[in-house]
Amino acid sequence: MSNGASDKVKGAVNKAKGEVKDQVGNATDNKKMQASGKKDKIKGSVQDASGNEKNKSEER
Repeated sequence: MSNGASDKVKGAVNKAKGEVKDQVGNATDNKKMQASGKKDKIKGSVQDASGNEKNKSEER
């Protein structure tokens, strides 16, 4: 698996994990868990974008 694809997979996992934490935190009124979930979703988005850029540079 190329580095770009690996980053994209990691990003998807972090976004999914973050979404679960965010929803559970919302349901249980746990602001810390919600914040952690939002942080994971952002981290996942950054990893996904990084993977896209790596894939683009590998194509050149």
